[in-house]
Amino acid sequence: MDLGFAEALLILGALLALTASLSGWLHGTVLSISVLSVGAGVVLALLDVVEADPASEVVLFLVELALILTLFSDGLFVESELLRRHWGPTARALVLAMPLTLVLLALAAKALFSELSWAEAFLLGAVLSPTDPVVTSAVVTSQRVPRTVRHTLNLESGLNDGLALPFVLFFLVLVTAEGDAAGEAAELAGEAVVGALIGIALALVAGWLLSRLPGGRMEPKYEGAYALGLGLAAFGLADVTYGNGLIAAFVAGIALAATRHEIPRTFQEFNESVSAVFQIATFFVFGALVVATEWDGSVWPVLVFIAFALLVARPAAVLLSFLGVKMPAPEKLFIAWFGPKGVASMLFALFVLASTADDRTLIFDVAAYVILASILAHGLTDTVGARWIERRLSKQQAS
Repeated sequence: MDLGFAEALLILGALLALTASLSGWLHGTVLSISVLSVGAGVVLALLDVVEADPASEVVLFLVELALILTLFSDGLFVESELLRRHWGPTARALVLAMPLTLVLLALAAKALFSELSWAEAFLLGAVLSPTDPVVTSAVVTSQRVPRTVRHTLNLESGLNDGLALPFVLFFLVLVTAEGDAAGEAAELAGEAVVGALIGIALALVAGWLLSRLPGGRMEPKYEGAYALGLGLAAFGLADVTYGNGLIAAFVAGIALAATRHEIPRTFQEFNESVSAVFQIATFFVFGALVVATEWDGSVWPVLVFIAFALLVARPAAVLLSFLGVKMPAPEKLFIAWFGPKGVASMLFALFVLASTADDRTLIFDVAAYVILASILAHGLTDTVGARWIERRLSKQQAS
């Protein structure tokens, strides 16, 4: 059924109020806010209360705005963590494990879904390469889990959203390019560089202005809006000139935190809250689109791909990248398993669905089922995993 403005606000308001009110109870359980939001989208779509159109401009705008806010918020968080703690294992996870995971997923996708071109197979791998430990909140908050493990998973998640983005955009260009694919890819690289420079420049200006404001200060209730304005302006300036707006927003967040270590805490808190609102709305639309796209292919290739993505690709990539790292085996195995797919993969999948790629629906459907399976599998094992690593490390120390 078609929703009017009032009906849409009713559903959105109820969803936001419900998820917020249950957030304390849901914390650390498989029934996370992401699961609840996606489930609501699926149920209401099946009941024909809502109908999501993959080609709708509203869907594209929602996804793009959610991506901007998520990437900028990640940027603010990432740099502060990066400067304050050791990040050697995280660097290996990002520089080695993430690209290797992408390649393994692409090879499996091409083998299981013959209709995909090589560029489309690598696009699917890029969509599913970032991780999201927010899905397994018990892991990153549990004191049973060693601090180095929690830090590695947290920082990896914060960085790999933005680092996976260029890969997604690159393969999306290859998939949708009608003429000179190499020329299109070169143009994308140029846009990425310009976008990064714009993000850095605006962040430097914004940081410089903080100590030179009229009146000498900023009203606390507007501090978060100041940072949000920077993220949106970075995207807008890059997009209307020659840069990549998404990369500009991500880099602006990193650069602002890097140049001004004393930035108000409200910068991060406010932007995380705004980002959370749009993520909930995006999860809901994501669930409705899973129903709208109606998977009609064979189930077995999808099941095999899900098993490969969760049990082989991520674990193998992490264990290979951690060769030579002085870290207990249980910690390596723990990090290898807990690479859940979440916010970024959802947003990237929706981004692909809104594109003109020939097999965009297939890519979205496969990615969607992997994400849903990951949320369930990793959500069910987070508390169990925390207890397991505590026992294993205790035995090693005792011996």
